[in-house]
Amino acid sequence: MEEQQPKASKFMLNYGLILGVVSVIFGVMLYTQKMHYEMSTPVIIISVLLTVVAVFLGVNAYKKANGGYLKISEALKIAVGIALVSTIISLAYQYVLINFIEPDFMDKAIEMAKPKAMAQNPSMTEEQWQQGVAMQKKLGWLRYPIGLIFSCIIGLVVGVITGLILKKSKPEY
Repeated sequence: MEEQQPKASKFMLNYGLILGVVSVIFGVMLYTQKMHYEMSTPVIIISVLLTVVAVFLGVNAYKKANGGYLKISEALKIAVGIALVSTIISLAYQYVLINFIEPDFMDKAIEMAKPKAMAQNPSMTEEQWQQGVAMQKKLGWLRYPIGLIFSCIIGLVVGVITGLILKKSKPEY
């Protein structure tokens, strides 16, 4: 009798939910510390590390449930699924934050970014700045699909690396 292969979707959903909740908690922590206006390098590194850990744990749990065997394609599927589920949760939190909890979020973020942008580009006029701000506000909705795509790409890369580390083929007999 052949052993049943575990469903990858179970691992994608479980570890994606865990990562999503941890990401929201991290986001709330940044909000309470007033650090949520700009994405600094340490915040990005922590976010990516959280993703790496969740994907590795999810793929490893799948491997254990699959009798110790794992194909790279399975690792990729699980990694991207985890990234997708967690990103949907994180983006939902960001949507609620920006539109309901702190409706003036964009204005504050733009206000905080202005001195840095002016220092990096001293030849920028106030009119050019205002045009850029208007364009950013008009296309602000793009952050959601771009965030989803970027997260899936990170999941894909982490899935390849995790799959290469953990892969183990079933014997042919």
